[in-house]
Amino acid sequence: MSEYLIVGAGPIGAAVAQQLVTQHHRVRLVTRSGSGPDHPSIERISVDASNVDALSELASSSAAIFNCANPQYHRWPTDWPPIANALLGAAERSSAVLVTLSNLYAYGRPTGPLSSDAPLLADYEKAQVRATMWRNALAANDRGDVRATEVRASDFIGPNAQSAMGAPVIKRVLAGKRCWVLGATDQPHSWSYTEDVARTLVTCAQTPEAWGQAWHAPTNRARTQRNVIDDLADVAGVAHVKVSSIPSTVLRAIGLFSPMVRELPTTMYQFTAPFVIDDGATRLKLGLEPTPWADVLAATLASLA
Repeated sequence: MSEYLIVGAGPIGAAVAQQLVTQHHRVRLVTRSGSGPDHPSIERISVDASNVDALSELASSSAAIFNCANPQYHRWPTDWPPIANALLGAAERSSAVLVTLSNLYAYGRPTGPLSSDAPLLADYEKAQVRATMWRNALAANDRGDVRATEVRASDFIGPNAQSAMGAPVIKRVLAGKRCWVLGATDQPHSWSYTEDVARTLVTCAQTPEAWGQAWHAPTNRARTQRNVIDDLADVAGVAHVKVSSIPSTVLRAIGLFSPMVRELPTTMYQFTAPFVIDDGATRLKLGLEPTPWADVLAATLASLA
């Protein structure tokens, strides 16, 4: 039995915690509020994730530190650097493996399926924030100061996932109401199941061969937004609903009041053209496969029952 430190109790951080306690490990789960799953092997702690001294002390006996933090979207440029630096410092002081949850922003606009060794070419600020986090961790790994790895995922699907296919859309499907989606309705898009993302993070933490590189969570065949909504309806046993794209004029109007929506145009390319993960390295080298799509949909629907 080992001890692990997780920073962040969102859908992925909570899933990592649950998977670790299933393996009979002890977990320290850090958030500002001290929230997280209620389990005797999970110690929930209220700590500022940018406090390197506090994190270092908490990680002193940890096998790995999981960075599953999720600062407010519009505050990434200001909030991520101190958190990332604190986590990197804590990993160096404690000798715990640093395992970071990330996304696909840093690649920029794809010209085909995105592999985990593709260059990080995006030039907008939020993507550069994520790219810098990984470059700093990788440089520290290569110097021998830490052992670091990163798991990247596409938009989430699964219980409690906050994404384009989250609870608001699913509830409309179940109610037989038209669904409004970002960007195009019929472009292929990868959807990463939350439990598969967590499983990849845990595997990377426990697999020395995974350290020093980035990995993609194993992900099912790309599905358009219309496909996903139709698939959800089929599994739920309800009729298909109409699927429409949110007009750009509506998004601009909402953006006047919402900092998050205001910044969507920068990343809208992810929903207006094919946006597909290549997870071949993860399947081949780590032996991980995605949960069958029908099971993903069933679990997602069951969480809203």
